[in-house]
Formats: sequence, structure tokens, C-alpha cells
Amino acid sequence: MATAPLALRIAAANWPQFRGPGATGVPAHEFGLPESWSESENVAWKSAVGGSGWSSPIVWGDKVFLTSARASGPEGVPRGGFYEGAVESPKPDDVHRWMLHCVDLESGEHVWRTELHRGVPQVGRHRKNTYASETAVTDGEHVYAHVGDLGTWCLDHQGKIVWSKSWRPVRTRWGYGTASSPALHGGRLYITNDSEDQSYLLALDKATGAEIWRVDRDEGTAWSTPFVWESGDRTEIVTMGRERLRSYDTDGTLLWELSRLSSLAIPSPFTANGLLYVTSGYMNSQERPIYAIRAGASGDITLPEGQTSNEHIVWSVPQGGPYHPSGLVYKGYYYTLFDRGFLTCHDARTGEEVYGKQRISRETVNFTASPWAYNDKLFCLDEAGTTFVVQAGPEYSLVGTNELGEMCMATPAIVPEGLLIRTHANLYKIAS
Repeated sequence: MATAPLALRIAAANWPQFRGPGATGVPAHEFGLPESWSESENVAWKSAVGGSGWSSPIVWGDKVFLTSARASGPEGVPRGGFYEGAVESPKPDDVHRWMLHCVDLESGEHVWRTELHRGVPQVGRHRKNTYASETAVTDGEHVYAHVGDLGTWCLDHQGKIVWSKSWRPVRTRWGYGTASSPALHGGRLYITNDSEDQSYLLALDKATGAEIWRVDRDEGTAWSTPFVWESGDRTEIVTMGRERLRSYDTDGTLLWELSRLSSLAIPSPFTANGLLYVTSGYMNSQERPIYAIRAGASGDITLPEGQTSNEHIVWSVPQGGPYHPSGLVYKGYYYTLFDRGFLTCHDARTGEEVYGKQRISRETVNFTASPWAYNDKLFCLDEAGTTFVVQAGPEYSLVGTNELGEMCMATPAIVPEGLLIRTHANLYKIAS
């Protein structure tokens, strides 16, 4: 029997960035992945991280990487939910240590910990944010850690810092802080930094950290991760903003853009079925759209009011977008997980509604992590650490719940032999 090419098998085994290969939340191979777990069932190992952070774990080979920020003073448990009272946490006055951790995938033992920076934070954070919310990215030789208002670091897989760059503190909307993760493609690292000061997109040489180009953006604060779209004959850097969705070529030249977005942008773009899917859904915005866009667009492709498609936009839902979780396409269906615990389903190619809002559970709290899918199931992780298992397909059916009992906001990573879930205090490997 023929075997898959080595490059394909390596790619299937790794989870190198936020939401994995293609940023889709769907693994290349699904056989044997766990569907049920608890604090004691199907837990291969549990490893204390140390420090706080909602960055997702990433994986290459037998190594798991994730970041944290550890205070020298007492650390409280982050607060989730929907913002009763003040939303900005007071700026701490104690020294923090920003760390990159390497954990052995098989045993859960820490292989190394490297300190990236030590100092007193210069800006505050939203109470649901942390000082280590950006997810690292790796190419198999180096791992790139990033904090938007602090710095970017390149390390080899033995934990040695190869290069670093410092970023000045920026004013973010309402003092929420930063959270946009870097994107890696070819020899470049792409970073968006949208703030209340000067927003920009830049490309760094991944080998040296040298700035290749930078383009200013007429944007306010946003937290969406840029997406590298290999769209037929060209490669595009797709960026979601408060004012406009913009796509640039690899030299930083604007290719196309559209407006009519939510006033806060958090979910990340991704592709499936040859289409680009983008969404933003701040609850207090009149516009909360989902867009499915075909390749080859140019210029301003904004839809006139009342229109849901045009030459470049295959379909759209004007008020169907979520606030925090990114969208999910799985086996022909587009799923939206809303922060308050509802799920919707549309035909991924046409946008036709398959089912409207279904309440996942009346007991659930809020959802921040993005959903994932395998084995004909959807997995939706709430902030209390409960994962709701939903049957994929045209009819909504809740088929199980898995409880860890620890606060969760990070999106998990998937590897062939299991699932990596980061909680407030620990990293779990779940395996059947």
C-alpha cells in the first residue's frame, strides 16, 4: 500500500500555529482522537504551566510550545464572563517574567523554559486578557513568540534566543491590551498591530528579524490574527479591522478591501472549499457579518446595503457573526459558536441557513475559545472548562459533555494521538 509523502505526513502531525494548519481548527487525520474525557478519564498527562496566559499551545514533532507571563506578586484567577462593572484590570506594579515553555508531547515534562523579558508591565489589560495571549508560531526549526506591545522573539527548538525585537507600549481601545498572533509564510513573519495610536502591518525577515516593509493602516484597535491566503496565482495577507477588511500582497500593496464590519474585530480569517471566510460580531454593533469571498478580488468589494452577494462575495449573513470564537467549516457546513452559548449552521458553499440559533446548554457559561471538529463531531469549550460535543451535520444534536473543572479561554491544539487543552493553571493532554 502506498504511503503519504513525508512532507504531508509531517504536516499532518504538527499544529504549528493558532488553529493549526490552515488556521481551520480541523486536523488532517481524525482517526483515534478522543471524544470523551474528564479530570480523570482519558488524561494522558497534566502539566502545570506557571504564570498566566491564554495563548494556545502549538506542536512540532515531540515538542509543545506555549507562552506565559508570571507575576512576582500573588496571581489571582482571571475573570471571564460578560463584563459586569469595570473591564480593565489595574496595571500591576510588580515585576513580570515573560516565558516560552517547551513541553515533551509524550510525557508532559518541561524540556526547557526560556525567559523572554523581565519587567513591570507598562500598560493594562482587559480582565479576560493576559500579558501572554498571542499564540506563537513555528516552522520546525525556530519558534516565534510575540506580545504586541512588548516584543517579538525567535528561538531555536533548544530554547536559545536567536534574535529579538522590542515594540513600544501602545494605547488600545478601553485599555484592553493586545492579542493578535503572528503569521508565518516562506521566509517572512507577518504582524499586525492595530491600536489607538498608529496601526500597521509589517513583514519581518524570519532569519534575522529585520523589517522588510511596513504599511500604515487607518484602523483602531483590533485583535484578529492575520491570515496568509494562497489564493490561486497569488499569496495574500488578509487582515480584519474595525473599519475595513483588507488584503495585501506579499510586498504590502493593497489588493482589495471591504467595509460594513463590526466595531470590534477578534475572530481570525481562514479558508475552506476555495473560499475565504471572515467574520466579526461585537454584540453592540449593528453590523455583525459573515462573508464568504472568492479568490481574485480587487478594489473595494463592499456590499451595498440590503445586498448579500456580488461578483467577489459569494454569500454573506449581515448579523450572523460571533464576538470571540472564530468560525468553523467542517464537511460542507459553516458553524458559528456565539459567546453566550448558541450554535448556528449554514451551507458553507451557498450560505443557506441549515439551522438557526440552538442553545447548547442552559447551564453553560460563556465561550471564548474557538470550536474544533473531528470524527463527525464539533467540540465547543466554555470558560468553565466544559467541552460540549455536538453531532456534525444538518440536524443539531448535543451528544456529550466533558468537564475539566478549570477555567479555559485558550483554543486547544490537535495532534494525531490526542488533544492539548490549556486551562488557567495547567496543560492537559487528552488521549483515548
